[in-house]
Amino acid sequence: MDMPHDYREGHAAAVLKNPVLADRYVAHTMLGDPLADAAVAELSRHAPQLAQEWVRLGMDEGAARLAEAPPVVRDFFIESEKVPDWFDEAATLPGCRAFYRNSEMFVGAFVAAVLIEGFSTLISRSFSITGRMVDQGVRRLKQNNRQLVEIFLPGGLDRYGEGWKLSVRIRLVHARIRQLLAQSDEWESAAWGTPLSSAHIAFATAAFSGLLLKRARMLGVELSAEERDAFMTIWRYAGHLMGVDPALQCATEEEALTLYEIGAMCEPPISLDSILLANGLINSAPLVAGIEEPAARRRLARRIYRVSRAMIGDEMADALRYPALNTTGTLLLFRLKGRAERLMHRYFPKLAQHRQLSQFQTMLNVSHYADQGIGYRLPGHVHAEKDGTI
Repeated sequence: MDMPHDYREGHAAAVLKNPVLADRYVAHTMLGDPLADAAVAELSRHAPQLAQEWVRLGMDEGAARLAEAPPVVRDFFIESEKVPDWFDEAATLPGCRAFYRNSEMFVGAFVAAVLIEGFSTLISRSFSITGRMVDQGVRRLKQNNRQLVEIFLPGGLDRYGEGWKLSVRIRLVHARIRQLLAQSDEWESAAWGTPLSSAHIAFATAAFSGLLLKRARMLGVELSAEERDAFMTIWRYAGHLMGVDPALQCATEEEALTLYEIGAMCEPPISLDSILLANGLINSAPLVAGIEEPAARRRLARRIYRVSRAMIGDEMADALRYPALNTTGTLLLFRLKGRAERLMHRYFPKLAQHRQLSQFQTMLNVSHYADQGIGYRLPGHVHAEKDGTI
């Protein structure tokens, strides 16, 4: 089977466990996103201001307003507006409620474990070369948090909801970075496959959905089967909007965890890029939380390292060069807190409501909201330091 050579060793092991999924995963490391890639290729041929206006029109006013735009750009929005048969918005409400009832723990699991695990693949090389996570960690972490806020708001994934727009925007940004990296001498296709490949977008989405549910349970979050199913549907649709190939979309938590496991086996060992990205994310987290005093930042970062190590395990933590920390009892404290939260919801509903409002305000504080709303400018240069903010 033809594949990028950095995947050969991992694929040989993964194929013994799940040959169909292992083959499918490595095949997708050589694929991008044909619909978004074609739209971005056409947009890049036009003046940036005009391209940005077409994207804004498509996002804010719909495909019908793109009569003067190139056909491939119009087609991109027409296809993006089609809602798959399996998506039932009403069925997502239990997932929305569950997320905001436990948003503090979900965000903790997201930042301390899932983002790091989701970026432990060769996708980290894309971010390392461009500098869009390493050099702009605080902004990117806040943007990731904002997508969480928006897709889990009731109606957030409606056609003109902010969650819908942010997810489709991410798809276009990925396509543009893919184009820039493919044109760069720094990208080695024979070794690494396609930049921001179809496999990597699917892997990250599986981590953000099924793996996030698993990590949140480690912090004491308990969801009903209905809530877990709704949570997965929300992320499946968000992934669909971000361009995840239907062959790698995960309908259930089990499917997502299987994709994560087999994908992780296929990937090459953790690289310096992943090490820099993981440690950069953890050290950015105190700044995202508004903590700027150096000693306080170090204390919080150390606490995050401890929780992260407890969740992702010593093997990955050591590979990422985390500080050596004793994690005994670390997760037990979170589970006890979760039990106390559930008792509060049962016996003191008004106090629980106040607690949820406080958590929601915290979510807003650690998310990126620009005064001018969602920006639609696409990257203009492969390196972030030579480009404006997006």
